[in-house]
Amino acid sequence: MSIYQFLLTLVQTRSPEEVLQQFCTLFFDYRVNAENADAIEELSLLLAANNQQEFLGTLKRCCYILINNWETKRDPDCIQQLIDSFQCDRNFRAASSAKKARLHAWINTFRSSKDYEDLRFYTQKYCKCEVKEVSERHWSDRYTAYRLVAQYANETNSPEQRQAALTLSQTLKNKFKFDLAMYATRSQLATYRNKSLKNPTHLGENVLRIIKKIVLRKGYFNYANLANIFIRQTQDCQFKIFKEALQRYLFFALDSRPKMERFQEKIAQKMQEIYSDYEDDIIDKALYLRTCNRTIDFLTTESGKTPSDIFHYLWLESSPLTLVTLLLKIVLICPNARTHLETRIAELIEIHQNLPEEDCAWAINFFEIFKIAFAIYADNDVRYDLIRMKVENASPHSWFEETALDSYHIYSQCFEYWNAKAFRANGDRDFPESYLA
Repeated sequence: MSIYQFLLTLVQTRSPEEVLQQFCTLFFDYRVNAENADAIEELSLLLAANNQQEFLGTLKRCCYILINNWETKRDPDCIQQLIDSFQCDRNFRAASSAKKARLHAWINTFRSSKDYEDLRFYTQKYCKCEVKEVSERHWSDRYTAYRLVAQYANETNSPEQRQAALTLSQTLKNKFKFDLAMYATRSQLATYRNKSLKNPTHLGENVLRIIKKIVLRKGYFNYANLANIFIRQTQDCQFKIFKEALQRYLFFALDSRPKMERFQEKIAQKMQEIYSDYEDDIIDKALYLRTCNRTIDFLTTESGKTPSDIFHYLWLESSPLTLVTLLLKIVLICPNARTHLETRIAELIEIHQNLPEEDCAWAINFFEIFKIAFAIYADNDVRYDLIRMKVENASPHSWFEETALDSYHIYSQCFEYWNAKAFRANGDRDFPESYLA
């Protein structure tokens, strides 16, 4: 398309100021010049055909073409100027022709649309996330990284929008991981005791206890090792056996309260229904992924419009950490399911976002713990350890006692890449009780 090629050529060869000027000349002034004749002709055809939907899609894609290129060149100010240009009154003065009047009406439609709101929020976050926090307009703004994953996963979006969403989502996740690691370590050091440290979560000082609970499983039976053992033991097994093993894996060393027995029964019933026609088949990669995705669905939302029954049940039982642990375990055995999971998380955020913060405190608590758990475990580029401080009369068996959490300090290390193969160092050892048993 001539409009796309026109802007792509400009953004790759001209200064940002020149590109912005040409963008405004094309879309706001609707004025031909020596360089934009082909683009103006194509825009005129859209106006003559009265095809508003195609115009809005074209305009949105053009914005993302510029954003992606400026992001690559580290020109965030230009991105903000692009978005601000839609709010400039001079662009919407009285039209001198029917086509120009239609163009201005369509521009107004775009700047009041969700597409523009997403675009504006994206650019504001990107431009300032490396300098200072943007004042939050709504509690759901804390979870933009997951809403962006949903944009990336939506194949109806343009390649440019999907790439922009993916890039920013990863930027926000990396920033949170780093901020969390720094806060967790520094908040326990004497040198920072009298200094004000910014907590990147909204859990207050309780975040340290939650991190300790998540990191608590150490040694050979940590989450990563358990995932590797499960993968090894379920290779080339029947699908029916795989589903039974998956249940044992998910609930291994999990909360054993009596109320959780009902929860396990619900999971077993759902698991039995998954692809029941394939139970005699040998598990393959496609069926493996589909099963993990379906398990994620009934733990979060199956319709994308309402929370699942199991999500609601855990809400009533006030067990956000249990739910987060199950979701983490699924992603550790099936990393390819992570995009699907984060899309479901984005849908849960959308489901709850019209509620006041105080009315969805449990869901927000779940989202916060989810962010923390996946920052710790999912990418293997930050390592957390618990270091036990000297405590008088401490029990030698108190590692798993909750009352002993205060006797441990958190130590974190950030890596560009933490080799997950280190978890397989003892890969030939047998699991004491097989998931397949």
